[in-house]
Amino acid sequence: MTSPGPQSVLIIKVPDAELAVRRHRERLDASAPLGIPAHITVLFPFMPPQTLDTAVLTELERLFAAVSGFSFQLDHTDWFGDDVLWLAPRAPGPFRALTQHVFGAFPAFPPFEGQFDEVVPHLTIGHGHPLNDLHAAEESVRAQLPIDGHAAEVTLMTQPSAGGHWTEAARFPLASV
Repeated sequence: MTSPGPQSVLIIKVPDAELAVRRHRERLDASAPLGIPAHITVLFPFMPPQTLDTAVLTELERLFAAVSGFSFQLDHTDWFGDDVLWLAPRAPGPFRALTQHVFGAFPAFPPFEGQFDEVVPHLTIGHGHPLNDLHAAEESVRAQLPIDGHAAEVTLMTQPSAGGHWTEAARFPLASV
């Protein structure tokens, strides 16, 4: 997908899911030990970190301030093939709309580099591990569903180099309801 090097991502953190998924993500999702919290992606990949200047940050702040925060519920697990286990929101529409909103303002950065016809909002639990490990994680997480959450802000995270630790670069509040 993306070439190695500096990268950034826009996410909605889902702290209410951490209790259910943290131990599984630490073992089964390579992004977790690198500093990415439980989240639903808004746009990845986004701009290289060195291009995130004041004008871009101001535009992101303006964009997100025009979108109302929303509540959501993660109520079931699902799969991409036999490789990726994820949690799904009951109503993915608000997440899709947010992704389209940002992509509309930054068309040079299509979601997942345009690899997929449809963006599927999800919280990754694990990928690229033995199926038995992923199924065990799924059973454990299912026992803790549903998980209620609230999207109140979008977080910009950056990674200085491939395989490096991700850090939070900015937070952008969504409009209060």
